[in-house]
Amino acid sequence: MLIRIAMILSVYVVGLSFAQAQETEADSMIYVPSKYLLLDRGLQFRITKSINSMYNFDFPAAERDFAVLALQYPDHPLPEFLVALGYWWRIEVDVANERYDATFVKYLDRAIAKAEVMFKEDETNKEAAFFLAGGYGFQSRLYSERKSWTKAAFAGRNALKYMNLSRGEEEFNPELLLGDALFNYFSEWIPENYPLLRPVMALFPKGNKKLGLQQLEQVANNAFYTRVEAQYFLFRLYASEEKEPFKALQISDYLHGKFPNNPYFHRSYARHLYAVGRWTESVEQSKEILDRIDSKMPGYESNSGRYAAFYIAQFNERVGNRDEAKKYYLKTLSFGEESESQESGYYLHSLLQLGKMATDEKNKTLAKKYFKEVKKYAKRKHSAHQEAREFIKKNKL
Repeated sequence: MLIRIAMILSVYVVGLSFAQAQETEADSMIYVPSKYLLLDRGLQFRITKSINSMYNFDFPAAERDFAVLALQYPDHPLPEFLVALGYWWRIEVDVANERYDATFVKYLDRAIAKAEVMFKEDETNKEAAFFLAGGYGFQSRLYSERKSWTKAAFAGRNALKYMNLSRGEEEFNPELLLGDALFNYFSEWIPENYPLLRPVMALFPKGNKKLGLQQLEQVANNAFYTRVEAQYFLFRLYASEEKEPFKALQISDYLHGKFPNNPYFHRSYARHLYAVGRWTESVEQSKEILDRIDSKMPGYESNSGRYAAFYIAQFNERVGNRDEAKKYYLKTLSFGEESESQESGYYLHSLLQLGKMATDEKNKTLAKKYFKEVKKYAKRKHSAHQEAREFIKKNKL
């Protein structure tokens, strides 16, 4: 139970911390002069430029700017927090890969330590509170991914402690709606999908998924700094939860166009093209992803390759090009093994298709091997496991 609580708190708090940290130029002219570094207009511009570099996976450019900030503001948590965000995007490309975990946590710990000093000096300091909420929120999110449930719950509890203190005046600034939007959506989504958590979620304010989506759209359309974060959450929700593939495609198309070197946005664009039936375009993007993996572009690795190879294999199978389909299904397996993603749907479905092809080719030994692999990696209730059992029985393998 603590697992899911930690995860939802981390999503909410991360969104909130992004929102609190970043104001538009127009809003900064509405408010009276602030004591907070984050409301400095010149600094906002520099942060925006650096964050844009980060989203485009130009980490050296972003971190050069963050290093300058660290020299100018050695006692402020902002520089370390921004560096941590860059490492989070490195992790986001392939969350199963743990090579950046220690560095990510190190920079968050530094940001949290500096924010704690600020908070002890003034417990009404919202800037300190949001760094504490955001830092612990991100840690909770990572620990949830790593199934370190005790650490996730502890970090989530700390995030909640500082969350309310970091809240701003949402009605004046679309930037500040992101956290509320995520909470509204997920606090209703969790009880719907995890009934056992309903008593726990009853302790939180009542959510509203429809309102959450409307708020995310508002942030995506009207905010300046938090627009990309809102769009990231929107296309994921539209694709997986709301069953609105064309809306997901529209957003991922924009994000890939704006940040063409971001592998997460790139593969999402290819995926959404495939989902709406624009297969030739999906294949074109997928081949570019594979080319970028071969050329070792930053962030392009086996996890993205697994997506791309699968879309190409599916297309070739649809048009009757079995040799090419087989080639790219095998590539999907290779990328899946490299990223240790054997339980993923793309990996399992590739095994199924290869098993069926081997059966058509009268190679029962090879077919049995593929179907045995499906049963090895898929849980018994998984559709791939069921399909493999039925195919074996029907074809007497």
